[in-house]
Amino acid sequence: MGLCPGRAVEDDTTLNLKRRARLQNMRRLFPVTDLTPADHEEEWSLDALADAYAYPEQDGPWLRANMVSTLDGAAQHDGRSQPISCESDMRIFGTLRGLADVVLAGAETVRLEGYRPARAREAFAARRAAAGQGPAPAIAVVSGSLDLDFSLPLFTEPLVPTLVLTGAGAPAGRVEEAHRAGAEVVIAGEGSRVDPARAVRELADRGLKRLLTEGGPRMLGQFVAAGVLDELCLTLSPMLTAGDAQRIAGGPSMAVPERFALTSMLEEAGFLFTRYRRS
Repeated sequence: MGLCPGRAVEDDTTLNLKRRARLQNMRRLFPVTDLTPADHEEEWSLDALADAYAYPEQDGPWLRANMVSTLDGAAQHDGRSQPISCESDMRIFGTLRGLADVVLAGAETVRLEGYRPARAREAFAARRAAAGQGPAPAIAVVSGSLDLDFSLPLFTEPLVPTLVLTGAGAPAGRVEEAHRAGAEVVIAGEGSRVDPARAVRELADRGLKRLLTEGGPRMLGQFVAAGVLDELCLTLSPMLTAGDAQRIAGGPSMAVPERFALTSMLEEAGFLFTRYRRS
């Protein structure tokens, strides 16, 4: 799977500072209503962000992606997305995790980033309880080969058992090792491949309907090509990098581009925080 590292790991000190901070210079550019202040500036607490990024009310699953890109289309710089991100982007990143039932990540992202279990955050505790969610989202690792280090805390110390999505042809020894580590193995494809549409169905059947993918680009490209991505939360960074960095989605192209509609746009310090939904 592809890699879009750098936005997934924050230490407690950083998170605590961000909980106390408020985004006082953020503007809502779209949609603008009669109730929007003339200068469009609002004070954005974590609660306000959670309201703005709430999942739609529906019976079936909803898969959203969260990515960042420069003006010239780079999803990372020097192999990481952190250099093209900002504090407000990280707050939105944390908010999206706080709203999700499950966070999907590609195996390469997990290997190189040292993914850790999602933690319960007090700021979202009441909201999650009211929605019938557990204290923290589960992490679901997508891997056909199961070439993963099952001694990592992601598998041995999660608050919610980590899921491993793989194909029916995954090596039996690796499947057994995943089970011994405490992971729940979910068969979501034939052979060694994970079928994106089946992965979404399998997670929804387990009651995990608010889905969030954080990449990497190759995995996101597979979700796009399969037509199962419902929403893209894209931060547009006011930077240019040139070079040959990955785009936010990779893999084979679609025969016909799929149209998404802009549903909201926030701005701060030149960064645009956009939401697009399937038309």
